[in-house]
Amino acid sequence: MLPPFTGAPIRVEVRRLGNAHLAATSIPGRVIYLDAEVLARQGEFERILVHELFHFVWVRLGNPARHSWERVLEGEVMRGERGELGWSAEWRKCKLPAAAARERSPAWRHYVCESFCDTGAWMFAGLAEHDEFTLTMRSRRGRRAWFESRFERAALRI
Repeated sequence: MLPPFTGAPIRVEVRRLGNAHLAATSIPGRVIYLDAEVLARQGEFERILVHELFHFVWVRLGNPARHSWERVLEGEVMRGERGELGWSAEWRKCKLPAAAARERSPAWRHYVCESFCDTGAWMFAGLAEHDEFTLTMRSRRGRRAWFESRFERAALRI
């Protein structure tokens, strides 16, 4: 179940996007576009919508929390953990150069954001299993603990 959100309304439009992406978000426009294809598979609408909502959470999270999330991911990378909680993070993770985290490269920062949003979707979209949930159980527990420590008591700012 989703935690409470606080902030101005966000419009959601479902339509054919006409590209390879299932969703697009405009943070300044406060709109989420979902491809109609997300309605074809049980749970996809929820998973993709929650992922996109977490992009709004990410931009309002603040640097200390974002850096803390980075440290969670750095630990996973250092342990050689494989997998992710969604394709948008996984393909980015697979392409990261070895020094990406140390240098905080743009590719690393994009991966960090997408992993945050995919983790939010995994936590709150109500799906127990999905073929894109490939992250190890050890890392899932660490991510769940991080999310619960930050979001269990307060509404999420969007």
